[in-house]
Amino acid sequence: MTELLYLDTLTAGWPGQEPVLHDISLTLHRGERVGLVGPNGAGKSSLFLSIAGVLAPIGGVVRLNGRQVRSGQFLPDVALVFQQAEDQLFCPTLAEDVAFGARNMGLAGPALEQRVAQALAACDLTALADRPVHQLSGGEKRRACIAGALVMQPALMLLDEPSAALDLRNRRKLIAVLRQIDQALVIASHDLELVLELCPRVIVMDAGRIGADGPARDVLGDARLMAAHGQEVPHSLTPHEDDAQMHRTKTGRVC
Repeated sequence: MTELLYLDTLTAGWPGQEPVLHDISLTLHRGERVGLVGPNGAGKSSLFLSIAGVLAPIGGVVRLNGRQVRSGQFLPDVALVFQQAEDQLFCPTLAEDVAFGARNMGLAGPALEQRVAQALAACDLTALADRPVHQLSGGEKRRACIAGALVMQPALMLLDEPSAALDLRNRRKLIAVLRQIDQALVIASHDLELVLELCPRVIVMDAGRIGADGPARDVLGDARLMAAHGQEVPHSLTPHEDDAQMHRTKTGRVC
């Protein structure tokens, strides 16, 4: 596999404040899918901002496609999808919003129209192209943000809590969309079942450090590790008694 992202002992923080990331080292390959889990305040969003070139390193290095990422530079190979869709959607119609990034990269005319059509189709939004963004449902807005990232054809997509506040139908649509994406994905989420379904590899973060990095089922299924970092083992990885043994009468007999 080809190396896409390389972090070596990254330490980062906001000017005048204590670092929020400490000695983060990891490698991500093209097309790889990684779940990023941990409690609130663990540093997941700050890690995304560092990878995207928004938060400047205090120490260490971030390399993308072999080139060092420097704060403030334009990185078309990285797309960050925000947790709050309203922070990302601002154009009058869905099609205009999806087109925004590619248009600012210099794409125009039929080439731009084709790119937008492909991104909308990939996110099951073609029929809503002319709809005002404020009239989209929560699930549609979430997929619209992903379409706005896909239109730029990045090598890496960073998704911050993509399934937050979605109902079951829209959650399943989101999973179907993400399953078909070719780009490398890092998904920060408290939805551990979604992470388990989509990501073969999981990184656990806590207090700005990596607490574990390995196969998803091994990491998420380790009850002691998960408890140490304020997490729970996903329901699907928790051993359960046979259903018949779970239903007892008032006298204690098995039904």
